Amino acid sequence: MDCLLRTSNITKTFPGVKALEDVSIDVYPGEVHALLGENGAGKSTLMKILNGAYQPDSGDIYIRGEKARIDNPHEAQKLGISIVYQEFNLCDHISIANNIFLGRMKSNMGIIDDKWLYTESRKLLDRIGLNRDPREQVRSLSVAEKQMVEIAKALSYNADVIVFDEPTSSLTEKEIAQLFEIIKKLRNAGKGIFYISHRLEELASIADRVTVLRDGKHIATYNYSDVTIEMLIRLMVGRSLTDKFPQEKRTIGETYFTAKNLRRKGFVDVDGLSLRRGEILGIAGLVGAGRTETMRLIFGADKADAPMEIRLDNRNLAIHSPKQAIANGIVYLTEDRKGNGLALSLDVEKNINMASHHEIARKYVVRTKLAQGNARRFVDTLSIKTPSIFQKTQFLSGGNQQKVILARWLCRQCKVLIIDEPTRGIDVGAKYEIYKLMNYLSAQGIGIIMISSELPEILGMSDRVLVFCEGRIAVELDIKEANQEIILRYAAGVSNT
Repeated sequence: MDCLLRTSNITKTFPGVKALEDVSIDVYPGEVHALLGENGAGKSTLMKILNGAYQPDSGDIYIRGEKARIDNPHEAQKLGISIVYQEFNLCDHISIANNIFLGRMKSNMGIIDDKWLYTESRKLLDRIGLNRDPREQVRSLSVAEKQMVEIAKALSYNADVIVFDEPTSSLTEKEIAQLFEIIKKLRNAGKGIFYISHRLEELASIADRVTVLRDGKHIATYNYSDVTIEMLIRLMVGRSLTDKFPQEKRTIGETYFTAKNLRRKGFVDVDGLSLRRGEILGIAGLVGAGRTETMRLIFGADKADAPMEIRLDNRNLAIHSPKQAIANGIVYLTEDRKGNGLALSLDVEKNINMASHHEIARKYVVRTKLAQGNARRFVDTLSIKTPSIFQKTQFLSGGNQQKVILARWLCRQCKVLIIDEPTRGIDVGAKYEIYKLMNYLSAQGIGIIMISSELPEILGMSDRVLVFCEGRIAVELDIKEANQEIILRYAAGVSNT
C-alpha cells in the first residue's frame, strides 16, 4: 500500500535551537500514527512544516509518492492536509458557523447563503457531538467546546491527512470517547491520521503505530502493539519515571479559607466550600458543570448574583474584582495560559513581575536590577528552562510557561492558589515537575484548589475531591474513598445514593 504522506530527512533550525534534525515519518491510508515526545521535542514544528506555516531548511515531503512543496497553509489544504491545533485558531467575535467555513462560504451574487452555512455547520457539530447553535459567537464557548469547533473545522475540509495536536487536552472522558469514535470512522474511511498526545494511556484505543521524537531527532517507530507505556516514557524522556505522581506525605492544617453563597444564574449554585492549609482540593466534573465558573466568582472575575461570603485567615473579604482577590492573597491560574495567562510577546522577566509592580517600582518607575533579580530567583527556584530571563515566553515549552505563571503569583506571596487544568498540554516529564512544585507549595502552607478533567490527576494529587454536576457540588469525597467510577457517577448525575 502506498503511503499517503512521507517526510524525508526534515531539518529545521531557529535562532539558537535546532528544532528538527533529519526527521523522517510517514502515514498510510486507514492508519492512526501517534507522534510522541516532550515539549520541545519537535512534534509541533514538524506538523507546522506539513501545514506550510514553516519551511524546512532541508528535506522533502512526498504526498502519494509525489514530491510536494507546501508554501503556506492554503496550499496544504489544497493538497489534502488539515490540522487541529492545540492552540485555537478561532475568531471569538463571529459565529461558530462562520469560524468553520471562514473564507469558504457559499454565496449568490456576493450574498452569503445562510441556510447552507448553518445546515452544513449543524451537520458537522452533530457529527462531533457538540450541542451548540451554529449561530452562537465562539467567545461564549468553553475551552473544550472551542476545541471541538476546531475539530469540526478540520473535518469540513474533507482532507486525506488529518493531524490532531493534543485534541483531548481539555475534553472530558465522555467527549474523548466521542472524539475517538470520529477518529475511528475517519480511519475506516481511509484517512491517514497523525495523532499528537501527552496522554499515553489513551493511545491504546486508537493508535496503530507510534513514533517518538526527542530533542528534535527521530528516536524510534514501533507498532503500538509492540510497546508499553513505561517503554514510551523511557524513550521520550531518556529516563524512567517510577511514579507518575510524587509520593510525599502532606501536613494538612486547619480550615483557613471558606467561600459561601456562590450564585450565578445558569452556571453556579454552590452553598459553600472550604480549604485547609497545605491541602490540595481536587475539583472534578464534566465540562459545563460549573467548576471554572465557581472559581471565577471566588476570584472576582465574574459578577455573582448575590453577596458572597468569603473568609480567609479569620477575616471577611469583599471581593468584586481580580485586583481585590490578588491583594488578599487569592490567585487564579487560568486553563488558557496562552490566551489569558501570559503576555506571550513579553519576556520571562516581565511576565514574572507583572503582578508585583508595587514591590519592584518606585514612583511608577521599575527598578530594573530588583526586577531582574526577582525573576532570576524564581527561574532558579522553579527550574524554569529558558536561555535567559529575556527570552519571550511564546518560545518556552508548555511546562515552563506554566512555571512562569506560578512564579508570578509566588512573587505576591499567595495564600490560596487556584489552578485550572494545571497540566493541560504538558508532557509527561514536565507534568511530574509541576506536581512536585504543587507539593512544594503545599509544604509552605499554601492551600491549592485544583480543577482537572484528568481523573488520574485528581486521584493522584488531591487530599479531598469535590465533584460538580450542573453547577452544584454533587458530593465531597475523601481521597481514600474516591475512585474513577464514583467520581464519574456523581459527575454524570447518576449516583445510586
